[in-house]
Amino acid sequence: MNETNKHNDVQKKDDAIRALAERIISVLHSKGAIDVKLLHVEKSSIIADYYVICTGSSSTHIQTLANEVEYQMTKAGIAPNHSEGKNTADWILLDFSSVILHVFSLNAREFYKLEKLWSEATDVDISHLLPEQQS
Repeated sequence: MNETNKHNDVQKKDDAIRALAERIISVLHSKGAIDVKLLHVEKSSIIADYYVICTGSSSTHIQTLANEVEYQMTKAGIAPNHSEGKNTADWILLDFSSVILHVFSLNAREFYKLEKLWSEATDVDISHLLPEQQS
């Protein structure tokens, strides 16, 4: 395999991972997620390439956001590998390998401050996916 083919394969993989993150964001937006962020953490984390972070307005809303993402992604053949926090609904994590979704309550998001923790990550512009988002 020559260098051009290797580069093309890597680019296709990167595009597929970014497309997964964008699909997750679209589902979140359709269910009214608050303050959705996409962080590109690939250079600073071995865990994932992207973190999707959002806030729900109540424990019911947080559950709904996580459940809808899990349902829609599983329906598309991309089930999460792991999940955490479904019993508490204060911080729910869905792990899709290269993309990890964090759905927070407002208090938990302010307490854990993942955006600050991962401040070296690139904050990806997703305004085209969230035309009516309110922060």
